[in-house]
Amino acid sequence: MTPRRLALALALLIALPAAAAAQKDTGAGAPAPTGTPAPPAAGAGGTGPVFGDDSGDFANDGECDDRRFTGPGVATAGLSLSNTGRDATDCRQLFEAGRIRLFDVATAQCTGVEFGDDSGDYANDDECDDLRFEGLGMAHALGAGLVRRDASDCRRYCDLGMIGLRD
Repeated sequence: MTPRRLALALALLIALPAAAAAQKDTGAGAPAPTGTPAPPAAGAGGTGPVFGDDSGDFANDGECDDRRFTGPGVATAGLSLSNTGRDATDCRQLFEAGRIRLFDVATAQCTGVEFGDDSGDYANDDECDDLRFEGLGMAHALGAGLVRRDASDCRRYCDLGMIGLRD
């Protein structure tokens, strides 16, 4: 990861929880939209995820398009950071039904993962472009055609504990 990207990632880690804390509760169980997705993991009092709003491009399509989640109810293509916190209804329903859960990089294992090769268009660019992974060091937009095609970047970040294999 370039120094610029690392600095940006660290700034986001510091700024996002503060932004989420500043959101007002609408009384409907979801924070009022602020124009910026709120990706922190836990809601007020640690009662569950902050789901955000339904302003994403793929909101209300029956799949959770938020990369913070993993499981059979999460979209398998087109996951983008820009949809984080922007598919609240789908993600809330699937979360409550037990079809998705918050992704936890601490529980992800890198041992035995088939990383593939470096044949992808974006291999060796200091970002993992394989949608099977999540965490710091991931590319912004991911597609199925990049699976197992950025081995060096993904292996490095996985070994450092910055990313982990999704379900």
